[in-house]
Amino acid sequence: MNGLAAIESRAPLSAAGVLQVRDLRVELAGQIDVLSGVSFSLEPGEILGLVGESGSGKTTLATALLAHARRGARIVGGHVEVAGQSLLTLHGEALRRARGSLIGYVAQDPATALNPVLRIGSLLRETLAAHQVELDREAQQQRIVDTLRDVGLPDDPAFLRRFPHQLSGGQQQRVMLALAFVLRPRLIVLDEPTTALDVTTQAHILATLRRLCKNLGVAAVYVSHDLAVIKELVDRVMVMYAGRIVEVADRQALFARPAHPYTRGLLAAIPDVAQRRDLQAIAGHAPAPGQRPQGCAFAPRCSRIMLECAQAEPALRDLASGQRVACFDPYLQNLQLLAHAPLPTVDVPVERAPLLEVRDLNVAYDRQVLFDVSLRVAAGECLALVGESGSGKTSLARAIAGLGENAEGQLLYAGRPLSLAARQRDGRQRHQIQYIFQNPYRALNPRQTVYQTLSAALQHFFGIKGATARERVNAVLQRVSLAPSVADLFPHSLSGGERQRVAIARALVCEPKLLICDEITSALDVSVQASILGLLRQLQLEGLTLLFVTHDLGVVRAIADRVLVLKLGRVVEQGLVDAVLDQPQAAYTRTLLEHSPTLAGRP
Repeated sequence: MNGLAAIESRAPLSAAGVLQVRDLRVELAGQIDVLSGVSFSLEPGEILGLVGESGSGKTTLATALLAHARRGARIVGGHVEVAGQSLLTLHGEALRRARGSLIGYVAQDPATALNPVLRIGSLLRETLAAHQVELDREAQQQRIVDTLRDVGLPDDPAFLRRFPHQLSGGQQQRVMLALAFVLRPRLIVLDEPTTALDVTTQAHILATLRRLCKNLGVAAVYVSHDLAVIKELVDRVMVMYAGRIVEVADRQALFARPAHPYTRGLLAAIPDVAQRRDLQAIAGHAPAPGQRPQGCAFAPRCSRIMLECAQAEPALRDLASGQRVACFDPYLQNLQLLAHAPLPTVDVPVERAPLLEVRDLNVAYDRQVLFDVSLRVAAGECLALVGESGSGKTSLARAIAGLGENAEGQLLYAGRPLSLAARQRDGRQRHQIQYIFQNPYRALNPRQTVYQTLSAALQHFFGIKGATARERVNAVLQRVSLAPSVADLFPHSLSGGERQRVAIARALVCEPKLLICDEITSALDVSVQASILGLLRQLQLEGLTLLFVTHDLGVVRAIADRVLVLKLGRVVEQGLVDAVLDQPQAAYTRTLLEHSPTLAGRP
C-alpha cells in the first residue's frame, strides 16, 4: 500500500497513541543542530503545551511535526508518526494530503494566513475538496455547518459570504480553528494562536479548543511563550531550551514544583493579574545554533551551576509522578513566587495641572469609535489603557500622538493646547511625545542599520550628526541594555526583544517627556517582557511619563500606577491600579478580570 492509500485507509489508533516522536533532529548547513534528541508521545484528546524563549526550538519542532523545515534547515533524523503513519517517509501528494487529513495547523496571525480574496465559505469548501474528495456537496455543507457551530461561529449564508477582513480578530482565529477541525485530523499544532487577542476573546478561543480536543479526541500541541495561558489550557507541559527538552511534567506538577532552573526562571518573569510581583528576567541570552557551550546549554545563565554542568550535557531523568528533567541539581521543593508591596503612586493634586489632559475626545471612522473620553496623566506617572479589541484603546493613543483622523476634542500638554494633528505641532511638542508601535518588525526600516534609524531622529529634531550622533546613539543603546555594536546591524539580525529595545531607543533618543506604548510587549517572551517592563519602570522613576496600551491585565498590575478601562469607546472605570483590579466597580472590568489567565488565585 502506498503512502496516499495508507492515509485514506485511516488505520485505527495504535496502543501507542496519536503521536509518536522519537529522536527528532533538525540541522542547518554544516551539521549545526537546531533541534536534537526530541522524543515524546500524545494520547487522543491530550493537549501538550510547548514553552520556551525565542530560539528554543518550539516553532522548529511544531513545523517538523508536519514534516516541514524552514529554509536552510533539514530534518535529518528521527521519526514522527501520527495515527500510525510515518510522516517523514511521505513526499509529494501523499505528504500534502497528510497535512490536513492527519495533522492540522493553526498559525499565529490569521490576518496573513487566510487568503484575503476568498470568502469564508469558499475557504472551507476548498479545504474539504482538496483533502476529502469522498464527501459529496451535501456532506461537505453539513460538515461546514457542524464545524462552524463547534467553533462558535454563525453558519448562515451571510457569514459564509464574508471575506476575512470583514471579521474581528477573534472571528478570524475561530475560522483558522474551523479550517483545521473541518478535516477531523488526529493531531492539531497551534503556533501562538492567541498572542494578539484580548483576554475575553482569548478565553473563548481556549475554551473552544479544549472542548473540541476532548469531544473529538484530537491531540494538540500548543506552542506559547505565555505560561499563564498554558496553565489554563493544557494537560502536560514540555519546556525547551536551545533545541533540547529540559523538563516535561503534567500541568499541576510543573506549576507547583518546577524542577529545572530555566523553568523557574520563566515562571518568575511572568506578571500576574492576581498579585503584583517582582519580575525577574533571566540574565543573558539563549545560545544561537552552533554556539551551544560544552555541557549544559543553560549553565552560563544558571545560579546553580556546578563543575559537572560544564563537562557533560545532562540527560532527561525521571523524578516523582512522571516528571522528567535534564538537570544535575534540580529543584525538588515547591515554588514560591513572592509578591511585593504596591508601587508608589503619583498623586495629582487638583491645583496642579497634569502633563497631559484629554477633554471630551471623540473619534470617528466609518462609525464613531470614541465618545467624550477624558483623562489626566501626571508627570512621571504610568496610566494603562485597557479593554477588548474594538474598545478604542489604540484610537485614543493615536489621537494623543497626533496620528488619528476625524478626531474632535481638546488636548493639553504641559498646560498648553496640543493640536490633534502631529504635523501642526511645533518641534518641541513632537519630540517630547513619542509613540512606540506594537510590532517592531514593521516599525523599523529593514534597509537601514540601527545607527541610521537612530541618527535620523537626532538629525531631524536636533541637527546632530557625525561623531556626536555616534556618541548619542551608543549612549541610548546602553540605556536600553544593548551593546554599541548593535548600531551597525540591520533589524533582521536582531531578536524580537532586541528590535523592541531599538524601537524604545529610537523614542528615547528624541528626549521625550511622554512615551506612548501600544501593546509593545504582547509578542515578547516572558523573560524579555520582564526586562522591557523593568526598563520602562526605571525610565519612569527618572521622570518619564507613560501611557501604556495593553490587553494584558497582568502587565497592568506590574507596571501601571493608574488604569483606565474602555468599552466600545467609552470610559467605564478608572482609578489606582490595585483598587481597580482588586475591587472593580464596573461589570465589564470584572469580566475582563475573570477571563485573564493567572498563575495565582483570583483577585
